Amino acid sequence: MAVVLTVLVLFLAGFLAAFILLVIGAINFDFSNSEIPPGVNQPAKLRIIHIILICTAVVGKLLQNIGICTQVSFVRYIQGRKTLGADPKLFIKDLWFEKVPVRIYQPKAPSASQRRGVMFFHGGGWVFGSIETHEGLCRFIARESESVVVSVGYRLAPEHKYPAAYQDCLNATQHFLQHLEHYGVDPARVTVCGDSAGGNLAAAVSQTLAGRSDLPRLRAQILIYPGLQALDFNLPSYQQNQGVPLLFRERAAFYMLQYLNGNATKLEEVLEGSHIPIDIKLKYKRWVNPDKIPEEFKVRGYKPRVLLDCTTEVFETVKRFCEPTLCPLLAEDKIIQQLPESFILTCEYDVLRDDGLLYKKRLEDNGVRVTWYHLEDGFHGIINSFNRDWLSFPSAK
Repeated sequence: MAVVLTVLVLFLAGFLAAFILLVIGAINFDFSNSEIPPGVNQPAKLRIIHIILICTAVVGKLLQNIGICTQVSFVRYIQGRKTLGADPKLFIKDLWFEKVPVRIYQPKAPSASQRRGVMFFHGGGWVFGSIETHEGLCRFIARESESVVVSVGYRLAPEHKYPAAYQDCLNATQHFLQHLEHYGVDPARVTVCGDSAGGNLAAAVSQTLAGRSDLPRLRAQILIYPGLQALDFNLPSYQQNQGVPLLFRERAAFYMLQYLNGNATKLEEVLEGSHIPIDIKLKYKRWVNPDKIPEEFKVRGYKPRVLLDCTTEVFETVKRFCEPTLCPLLAEDKIIQQLPESFILTCEYDVLRDDGLLYKKRLEDNGVRVTWYHLEDGFHGIINSFNRDWLSFPSAK
């Protein structure tokens, strides 16, 4: 018995030592490969949040290596473990819309008229995020705007590849639009909203519904630092913010590939720009073009890249990047012209900043009214820190 206990203690001690070394290594890697610009408000907080994320990933990798669970499932579990309990101002109910899980937040206070409706699609790179991770945000929106909010638990990659997430969000939105009277929602005041990957999904759903005459027209689309294209990962914002937490340039391309193919085997080609044929790049250059980015957003540095061609084999694996339901920035003008009034939020220290700026220009050029808000000290993912106590940022709210 003593021998067994000794072996167990030694094993646990070795495991703990290995874990500590891995965490230290991860933190060192974080400091050497990331950059927090001086313009970020309260940079120490951002560093702490990033280190927490790194440590969570390291633990997940350890658990995966010893066969307990996958790294992805562990990170998802940790992200969604917090429960908020009942809300005195809201009725909260879990339902299914067309086989898609949703959570509905309805204000308890009586209303003299029909309420606004918000379809909310969470962020997380199509790989992470859930109804739970954005619970606090959706409650806040429902309370502060006295709206009925529907948070959609769409299927995640890599288990469920494109177009699974898009299809789930579209199906849930169509169901809601067909049953608005059941929730006391005004058919003329329904918006779609999402952050990051959720902003991508909101833009795609909005485009799909733009020409539909059998459903109520969306009142607006609300896009919070959305990712809208995968043709060029060398735009000014990708170069300037490539190492800024919480979304590195490499991770942005990685998540897009995970959503598309369930793997990231062509990551290097995507990052260097040799994944799309030159003739297709030139076709879309009128929309995906650094020349369309205002000069004030290039002052922190930008180096134009030479156009690279690609092999047929590489393009075959990523050719669906040219589909607007995956990359909404590539939609034709006739679709863009039908879109509802739009709100776009961008952050200065975010690789996805220029995706938002390019879409803003496309919308405005096609006569769509746009409200644009730019967080000068903002970084990707900031909205998730609006209610994190001592780790909150003023700009998040």
